[in-house]
Amino acid sequence: MKTLLRLLLKTQHQRNRSRLTQTEKGMTLVELLVGSIMAFLIITPMLGFVVDMLNTDRREQVKSNTEQDLQTAVDFISQDLSQAIYIYDQEGIKDIQKTTTKLPPSPANTTGTPILVFWKRQQMKNSLPINKVINENVKPRQCDNAGINCNDTYVLSLVAYYQIKENDQKSIWCQPSGDTCPTRIARYEIREPIRNPYTENAEKPYYDPADLSDSQQGTGIFNPEFSFSNPTEKLPTGGSTNPEVLVNYIDHNPGPTLPLTECRTALGNPTDPKTTTPISEDTLKVTDKTTNTNSFYACVDTEKNIARVTIRGNSLRRLQADAKYDLKNPQSPFFPTASVQVKGLSGLGK
Repeated sequence: MKTLLRLLLKTQHQRNRSRLTQTEKGMTLVELLVGSIMAFLIITPMLGFVVDMLNTDRREQVKSNTEQDLQTAVDFISQDLSQAIYIYDQEGIKDIQKTTTKLPPSPANTTGTPILVFWKRQQMKNSLPINKVINENVKPRQCDNAGINCNDTYVLSLVAYYQIKENDQKSIWCQPSGDTCPTRIARYEIREPIRNPYTENAEKPYYDPADLSDSQQGTGIFNPEFSFSNPTEKLPTGGSTNPEVLVNYIDHNPGPTLPLTECRTALGNPTDPKTTTPISEDTLKVTDKTTNTNSFYACVDTEKNIARVTIRGNSLRRLQADAKYDLKNPQSPFFPTASVQVKGLSGLGK
């Protein structure tokens, strides 16, 4: 009897252990597959949302950077133009390019168009000996020496802002590389050296280079016969062939069609002082007519010495090579525009 009872208990104990072992084997393949599908359905939309947020943040960041760059550019141009004593309109630039003393050429592997060209008068502090009698042997480079008194003087500079198109897709100005490169705005300046008011040699109106410090020397070859009575002739030559880049990622695509009288309206409908006839839009507006981008152009009234400059950037070009201007959405925030209107010095600075 006892033996039979032990056998029944042993059998029952083995069945319970068998059931417990079966329950501890884990998830079945079907359960694992269902769980994976549910995780995929939940995580995939979340990943897409995160990626979309990151892309949006990048686009907003490059838009903000482009807006800041454009504002900095127009502020710099505004300060530069405030010292202008003569600004060339479209006809004036055409006449310069017809002469032998043309404006500086564009850098290698690029094509460029001069948009804003003007003469400015720049102050040179403490650079001119007071007079020949008191400072007979003093040169301008010695004016910073203790005990030597010198006056301020002025020099002329020819400034040209170019819209430059990059042709080398591997250039740092064409990143990300591929498709059409963006354009950039670059600045040339050719400055005359300090004139010598005490010279008795009419053929040498300037101090010798050895008499001047580095900041007092010119940056090009000035023709002393240049006169504002004929501003498109006998211009200076030479100067740096590597212009100073002001801003990159200027829109390179055909832009919106501008009003036919935009410059005339902006400048107050100027007229020719000799004939009193209205000055044409083609004369007032300086732009690159070969590309029709209208992303960097100037409205210039030479007679009143006023210029209005407009720049349109392309922030999406910082992220993708095929970023195109959306003609259907001309107010797109990813193509910000900045403008400034400045009146230069009156009376040729006199």
